[in-house]
Amino acid sequence: MIKRVFLIVLDSLGIGDAPDATLFGDEGSNTLKSISLFPGFSAPNLQKAGLFNLVDYYEGANAPLASYARMREKSAGKDTTIGHWEIAGILSPEPLPTYPHGFPKEVLDDFTEKTGYGVLCNKPYSGTQVIDDFGKEHMATKKLIVYTSADSVFQIAAHEDVVPIEELYRICRIARGILAGKHGVGRVIARPFTTEGEKFVRTTNRRDFSLEPPRKNMLDYLNENKKDVISVGKISDIFCGKSITESHPTHSNHEGMDTTLSLLKKDFSGLCFVNLVDFDMLYGHRNDVAGYQKALMEFDAFLPIFLENMEDSDALIITADHGCDPATPSTDHSRECTPMLIMGNGIKQGVALGIRDCFCDIGKTVLDLFHIPNTLPGVSFYGEVIK
Repeated sequence: MIKRVFLIVLDSLGIGDAPDATLFGDEGSNTLKSISLFPGFSAPNLQKAGLFNLVDYYEGANAPLASYARMREKSAGKDTTIGHWEIAGILSPEPLPTYPHGFPKEVLDDFTEKTGYGVLCNKPYSGTQVIDDFGKEHMATKKLIVYTSADSVFQIAAHEDVVPIEELYRICRIARGILAGKHGVGRVIARPFTTEGEKFVRTTNRRDFSLEPPRKNMLDYLNENKKDVISVGKISDIFCGKSITESHPTHSNHEGMDTTLSLLKKDFSGLCFVNLVDFDMLYGHRNDVAGYQKALMEFDAFLPIFLENMEDSDALIITADHGCDPATPSTDHSRECTPMLIMGNGIKQGVALGIRDCFCDIGKTVLDLFHIPNTLPGVSFYGEVIK
């Protein structure tokens, strides 16, 4: 009997080969391949677990610890919100709105009227470059730097000395209320920055304000059945806090991994849902192959410590929500398949679960592990992996 499931999302660790990648302009993107073939790579624990049994360019394990699958995304998107929603059992047949030419005047006029702040930029932009280009003007005028990307996001950058953190969060909540209906972007993101020496640098006080999930999902079923739903990282933000029973915001992969390890000592029954965001935020979007590689190797070192401290009634699932290949010219998310590894004392080892047609199979399986009847889309692999 499984008592606890730890579901860890390695944010943006795609493994390439999405059949519809061309439709998203991402043909040839392969995040894991770019990292693993970069000089200096070593991930023996992920190799033993079975991650590289999912690819043909790196040696796999002969007897992997995990059962494993390649996950294909079915929803019409490649962003964090849609990816996590699909993992939890929500299909999104229509993409969330994007703004390649900036946000329309009526949106920004409403934003200025309700917040009292003017706006700079209003273009798709690199998050680090935008503060270099508009930071001084922001400091002089107190206007907010509003920008977007190829994803469905409304991002607000402000210097912490000009707009205090809680004020920036208040502004983001107002923006979230404005950006509904046809302008219902996936996330409003607070992007605070500060000054180090003569440079502007982003701080770790980022916060995401997502759309509320449109349909009943894995978290709701767990909550209704009196199971704990513990969020680590930005999971609570992605699901608007809905059905979350305990939240642990984090500022880095290190903090996320430390928090998850500490939760192994907590007596609970249910799901610990973890997002490790540095892969995407610090390295994928910045085309930093070496940094991404180092971060994955740090997770590799974390994995055996976590496994050694698991209880016999625990299950661990490792997956991703999309790709973000740091070796391509693009700095945006990439449409890729994602890995799925499931392991634990009560889980069979080395079962090849093939190519799954939907991330929803994960949420469906989590509910089956707790014997919770549900009507989520997807096909559970519970029967193939449970001992």
